[in-house]
Amino acid sequence: MSQRTERRGIHVDQSDLLCKKGCGYYGNAAWQGLCSKCWREEYQRVRQKQIQDDWALAEKLQREEEAAYASSHGAQTQSHSQSTAPQTHPAHASLGPFSKFEEKKTNEKTRKVTTVKKFFSPSSRTAPKKETQEGKTPSPSISRHASFDTDQVSKDFVDFLKNLQKPGREIHKQCRAFIVNMSSKKDLSADELSECVQDFYQNMADRLMSHFKGSSESVEQVMDQVEKYIMTRLYKSVFCPETTDDEKKDLATQKRIRALHWVTIQMLCVSMDEEIPEVSENVVKAITDIIEMDSKRVPRDKLGCITRCSKHIFSAIRITKNEPASADDFLPALIYIVLKANPPRLQSNIQYITRFCNPSRLMTGEDGYYFTNLCCAAAFIEKLDAQSLNLSPEEFERYMSGQASPRLNSSEADWPQTGAVHGATATNPVLAQLNHNLELLSGLSSRQEALMEAAQSLQADLLSWPEGVQREVNDILEKYPLEILPRTVASIDANNMDNDNLPPPLTPQVFAG
Repeated sequence: MSQRTERRGIHVDQSDLLCKKGCGYYGNAAWQGLCSKCWREEYQRVRQKQIQDDWALAEKLQREEEAAYASSHGAQTQSHSQSTAPQTHPAHASLGPFSKFEEKKTNEKTRKVTTVKKFFSPSSRTAPKKETQEGKTPSPSISRHASFDTDQVSKDFVDFLKNLQKPGREIHKQCRAFIVNMSSKKDLSADELSECVQDFYQNMADRLMSHFKGSSESVEQVMDQVEKYIMTRLYKSVFCPETTDDEKKDLATQKRIRALHWVTIQMLCVSMDEEIPEVSENVVKAITDIIEMDSKRVPRDKLGCITRCSKHIFSAIRITKNEPASADDFLPALIYIVLKANPPRLQSNIQYITRFCNPSRLMTGEDGYYFTNLCCAAAFIEKLDAQSLNLSPEEFERYMSGQASPRLNSSEADWPQTGAVHGATATNPVLAQLNHNLELLSGLSSRQEALMEAAQSLQADLLSWPEGVQREVNDILEKYPLEILPRTVASIDANNMDNDNLPPPLTPQVFAG
């Protein structure tokens, strides 16, 4: 009991959300706790060191192969000069194929070494002939497979650049060239694609900064349009690419969230009372926004969904507590929303935003803050255990296996409540609605039974009614039998004493024939 009364809750120090190098920007779990700027510097440093090591290894292998080839060739020449013709004839029969095999093997290894050198050279990614050919024909993603949304984004981008006149034409030309170039680099890894996009963002931002003479607001406005145009065009090829395990992570996350369906709002110490209509409405909107994130193509639009979801969460907490929400209240509530929503392709969307979003958005501002918290929520869900929910390992395993449910536990009242509780159903509005519907169905069932009994009774009454009527008619006929009296016919001229009382005009006159 003491464990449950002293709830620890979920707490993340705000300093843990910042870059580990202390630059002041927001970090990201996908970047090992670094911001995008520090991560790129670290990535380029490691990459350059790897290239240098591979160069050294390639040169070492080449020297060893050359020495082995020279040694083998010298030994073959010496043995040939010291032996006589009759004696060397059988030896040549066995040595000839072996020497050819050694020479072929050496040439193949030398070719591999040259390929390794070309791969790690700065100009290895761009083949002049291939680029020339692909430069003449547009990319399929630009010409044949352009969807309506893509065409609309292209039209909006052109209309936006018309206001910039000459710089706008140059920006459009560079963006199209970059898209064509990226469409040809299908063999690159996701990190290499991200590096290409981020390099383009950086170069474009530097040029725009010199053009707008340091106006960061104008540069940001243009970069938003550039990002929207480029990522809409490249979305199908760079979102959840086959070279990554993003899809595998998505399936694992969805399976994990489904297994945690039993987690209640009280276990996470969430300061939201869904019994309040305004709070329940904000919760539904937050769930809708986090699910809608997957339908967006542009990283900035996906971030917008996360921001709107977070603001709805803050509103729900503020209404419940009747005071401004704190950062400590936000993360548990966000975890609860993610568990209830189970957003589709959550890991792919996080990785997509991480790789291809404008880095300035992720490093600062509310978008970066909310996105960093979402990454923390996803990481927390993956590592959620009994200690995180202040449960015993046995209880946690029973809930995970489905052998027990905390909502049906009689000790549910021991959990701290945020509002009035009416039984176990008050812990979750969905469960309360389900129980209410079951009660309605039970009432409908009893009413149906009563209706069927009444219908059967009415049917029996209808069948017995004609017999009862016939019986009553027969009884009346027996009690009052019908008597038919003889009929007397009087003559029209017969004396009628009653006629004397008639007034003179109506007194009948008798005429004698």
